[in-house]
Amino acid sequence: MELPFLTRRIYGLETEFGVTFHSQGQRRLSADEAARHLFKDVVAWGRSSNVFLGNGSRIYLDVGSHPEYATAECDDLTEIIAHDRAGELIFRRLADSATQRLATEDIHGELYLFKNNTDSHGNSYGCHENYLIGRTRELAPITSVLVPFLVSRQLICGAGKVMPNGDFRVSQRAEHMWDGVSSATTRMRPMINTRDEPHADPGRFRRLHVIVGDSNVSETSTWLKVGTTELVLRLIESGRALRNLALENPIKAVRDLSRDPFGRAEATLATGRTITGLQLQQAYLQGALDLVEQHGDPGPELAAVLAMWQRVLEALGAKDTTPLEADIDWAIKLKLLRRYADRAGLAWSDPRIQQLDLAYHDIQPGRGLFTLLEARGSVSRVVDDAAVEQAAETPPQTTRARLRGAFVEAAQAAGVDYTVDWTTLKVNEPPPRSWRPPDGGLLAGHDQDELYAPILCKDPFLAVDERVDTLLDRLSGEPSGADRRRPRP
Repeated sequence: MELPFLTRRIYGLETEFGVTFHSQGQRRLSADEAARHLFKDVVAWGRSSNVFLGNGSRIYLDVGSHPEYATAECDDLTEIIAHDRAGELIFRRLADSATQRLATEDIHGELYLFKNNTDSHGNSYGCHENYLIGRTRELAPITSVLVPFLVSRQLICGAGKVMPNGDFRVSQRAEHMWDGVSSATTRMRPMINTRDEPHADPGRFRRLHVIVGDSNVSETSTWLKVGTTELVLRLIESGRALRNLALENPIKAVRDLSRDPFGRAEATLATGRTITGLQLQQAYLQGALDLVEQHGDPGPELAAVLAMWQRVLEALGAKDTTPLEADIDWAIKLKLLRRYADRAGLAWSDPRIQQLDLAYHDIQPGRGLFTLLEARGSVSRVVDDAAVEQAAETPPQTTRARLRGAFVEAAQAAGVDYTVDWTTLKVNEPPPRSWRPPDGGLLAGHDQDELYAPILCKDPFLAVDERVDTLLDRLSGEPSGADRRRPRP
C-alpha cells in the first residue's frame, strides 16, 4: 500500500550569525567592517560575497552585516546536523584568517561569531528551516495545523534568553514574531513565510519556509527541531491531522508560552477554550505515535526522535530540567546561568549574566561556553568531528547538492567563469582570455551553444545527471566517470 506521506524529504537550514570585533574589551571595528574582513577570503575565491561552495552550500553576507550559511540539500536528519555544524566550522576558519590578516595591519583583537538570534540593540536575525512538500497539497491546511505546533515547539528546542530585566525566556525569536503566516520576512516577521520559491520544479514541489525557530548550538536540539517537524508534516500529509488546535492569537501565544519553560503558560484556542503549551506538544506527540502505530516503524532515526520527544515532555511535566541538561539548549544554558549567579551572588538582571548568555553562543572552540561543554563531553552529540569536517568539504551524495558541488569544484579548477544557484549550472561565455582548456577539455570539438547552455536541475532528489557528467568531463578533460573530488580552494 502506498503511504499517504513523504518518506523521503529534502531539508535545509539557513543560519545568520552575529559578528563583532573587539580589542581589549573595546569594540574596534563596526559590524560592517568586521563582516567585510570576514568575507575577504570568500571574495578572493569566488569574486563575490555570495557564493556556492564545493560542499553544495551557499555562504553570503546578508542584510545587516550578518554572515549567513545555507546548508546543501539533505535528505537525512543526521546529515543535516553535520552540514549545519559545517557552517560553523567554515566561518571559524574564515574568522581565524581574518584575525591573522588584521594583525598584519596592526589591528589586534578577536573576531567573534555568535550563533544566536538577538543583539544588544534589540535586533533579531534568524535560523530558517526548509522542508520540501508536494505541490498537490494546498498550503493553508498545512500551515493551520503546523502553526500551533511551532508556537509550542520552543519548549523542546528553544535556545533560551535572559531579558534585560532578568526574566528568562525559552525562545529568542518569540518576541520578534508578528504574524503566523505571511509572504513578508523582515518588517512583519511571520512564523511561516509563504513566498513561493521552491528552488525545484514548481509544478511538483513547494518549499515550506519556517522562520520562527531559534538558532541552536546543541546538535540534539537541532535534530529534535527538524525531526519533530518532519513527524508533524507526515501527520498532516496522512490526513490524520489534529483538529481544533488552531490558536485565537498565535503571536500572543508564542510570547506567552516563551515565559514558562515548563509549558504551563496557557494559550486561547479559536474555539475559546484554553490549552497549555505542554498540552499542545503532547497532542502532537500523541498524533505522531498514533501515525506510527497505524503505518509501522518509521525507521530508527525517527523512532529515536519520538523517544526523545516523549522524554523531553515527561521532564517538563515533572518540572525537572535535570534529564534535559545535556540535550536541550535552553536547559543547558539555564543550568549554567543558575550556577554562575548563585556562586557570584548575582541578580539575573546583572549585566554579567547577559554576557554569559551571549558567550554561550560564541562558536569559537575554547572560548564559547557551549564549545567548552562539548569539549568536556558534558553535552550530547548527534555527529562527530570527522563527520563535520567531511561535510565542510563534501556535499551530500544522495541529493542534487552532489551535482552542484562537483560543478563548483570543476569550474574553479578549470579557471572558467561560471554561474550557479540552487537549480542552475552554467559556464559563462566567453572564458577568461588567459585561460587555456586542458587537452581534450572544454573547447575541444564541442558545440559552443551546447557548452554554454544552462543546465537546470529541478529535482532536488536527483544526485546523478548525465548532462552534468558530460559538462564535468569537458571541464576537466578527464574520462567519463573519473573521480572529480578536489580540495576546496
